[in-house]
Amino acid sequence: MRRLTPFVAAGLALLSVGCSHEEPERAGASVPVLETVVISPRPTPIERLLDGTVEAVNQGTVAAQTSGRVTEILYDVNDFVPAGAVIMRLRATEQQSGLKQAEAALQEARARELEAQTRYKRVADMYERQVVPKATFDEATAARDSTVARLAAARAALDTAKEGVSYTEIRAPYAGVVTKRLVEPGESVHPGTPLMSGLSLQYLRVSVDVPQSSIDAIRRIKQAAVYIDGRRVEVSKLTVFPEAAKPSNTFRARLELPENAADLYPGMFVKVGFVTGEARRLLAPLSSVVERGEVTALYIVNDDGRASLRQVRLGHKFEKDVEVLAGLAEGERVALDPVAAMKQLRRAEDLDS
Repeated sequence: MRRLTPFVAAGLALLSVGCSHEEPERAGASVPVLETVVISPRPTPIERLLDGTVEAVNQGTVAAQTSGRVTEILYDVNDFVPAGAVIMRLRATEQQSGLKQAEAALQEARARELEAQTRYKRVADMYERQVVPKATFDEATAARDSTVARLAAARAALDTAKEGVSYTEIRAPYAGVVTKRLVEPGESVHPGTPLMSGLSLQYLRVSVDVPQSSIDAIRRIKQAAVYIDGRRVEVSKLTVFPEAAKPSNTFRARLELPENAADLYPGMFVKVGFVTGEARRLLAPLSSVVERGEVTALYIVNDDGRASLRQVRLGHKFEKDVEVLAGLAEGERVALDPVAAMKQLRRAEDLDS
């Protein structure tokens, strides 16, 4: 038998020591502790789902307030218009002429009023010295009062003329989107002629027809939410009309949405959940839900601290939680961090292999 050299024997000894330490380290590897939550029934609202239609709170048609010919249209359908922006201009020749006449009349009235005031002071001084008779003083007083009144009328006429000129520039009453353009450049318009329609997307509401069987509970609780693309949007105000519509005998309900509600536009159909009572449901945190293709699951943690993936069926969402309809029992623990649970599960599979 061939004898090993001292160097080879020492190398084999080190290798055997390394191998002997590797197995105990793998066998005694610790399982990372996962942060969990114990699932227990919690009170949640019972909702009656109905169909609703989204409406704009601010919507309307701008009409002409003076006569003229359309010279310029600055916005078209689907354009966003800031509040107070000029959306259309009318020919203002007649209105500008009236403004100049009003300005000239005001200057004349000021001059006559100044002259009358000066004469009144002079006559009043002479009357006190009994130089002129009372009839002359009364005449100067009447002339002064008359010119003061004409000056006030001239100022009012100037304000009216300025208002008439401002009517030739049609401005947006609020920020919004143009939905209809009702005139073309070159058309003649008169007071009351519709010019342009628009609506604001900043404030929206939902209109719903509520059946008589649910109206009492809805009026008493006054809580509702709008569901759109899997999201639950709480309404800021709920108004129920006091009388039923004929012949459907349904009550109109109006739900005010939060300002600048995303992904909602007038005319859309949405589901509205009216709270009619309360029930206890199993809820799990939304952050713990895992979606892989068409499979929805949760990481369940057993008494030994080990996680396992289990398929579940979910229901309605409630803010940061979601209802679990099947696949989960009361008292079970769910991992709050699905990424950490997945890493633990993979590590345990590697150790077992």
